[in-house]
Amino acid sequence: MQLTVRDVSSLLKVSEKTVYRWVNQGILPAYRVNDQYRFNRAELLEWATSRKMTVSPELFDEPESDTVPIPNLVEALQAGGIFYRVGGTDRESALRGVVEHMRLPEEVDREFLLRVLLARETLQSTGIGDGIAIPHVRNPIVLHVPRPIVTLCFLETPVEFGALDGKPVFALFSLISPTVRAHLRLLSRLAFALSDAGFKNVIVQQAARDVILEEARRVQSAMAQRSGESASPAPKQP
Repeated sequence: MQLTVRDVSSLLKVSEKTVYRWVNQGILPAYRVNDQYRFNRAELLEWATSRKMTVSPELFDEPESDTVPIPNLVEALQAGGIFYRVGGTDRESALRGVVEHMRLPEEVDREFLLRVLLARETLQSTGIGDGIAIPHVRNPIVLHVPRPIVTLCFLETPVEFGALDGKPVFALFSLISPTVRAHLRLLSRLAFALSDAGFKNVIVQQAARDVILEEARRVQSAMAQRSGESASPAPKQP
């Protein structure tokens, strides 16, 4: 759903004049459609949350939509890419390297995205153990992208991430989605995959892209059988 200025005014509990001022200052993400401003609900949620704003509970009630594809882990990895020998000597520089490798639209403010990721890490590490991290914020990272993507980056040198097991991080999965619902679906699939010994093993080994994607297809098939979804495999990466 694309929100109007009036919708945003109500959801953020501010005047329409304030909304226009934020847009004109380049503070609030908005899109120009037929000479009128429109706002993405998920982006607005992320923006408001990052500023610790008090918002209407209706903002969190995202309508179901058939226009947003159900996240598929293999397709998301293919879209986001798998990268090796990414530079970084600490959390900030490692995350900068990750953000630079993400396949994002040109209009995305990568510096702002980096700041959001770093702010999240100061609250609590996103390291999940065994050298793996899933950088994210308290609410999903949602941007104006056509479909959910997962970017996997292997660091050239493992860095300290404050993970509970104390192990430095060498593999980072970053999720970007067009909606909160899509993000949560994709995150659940990634969590399932990382609980699978075979998939996790190829990540620990920093295996080749084709090997990682093949393991992801196997896990995806297992997820489909478990949930009763179609187990049709995603097309292989050319």
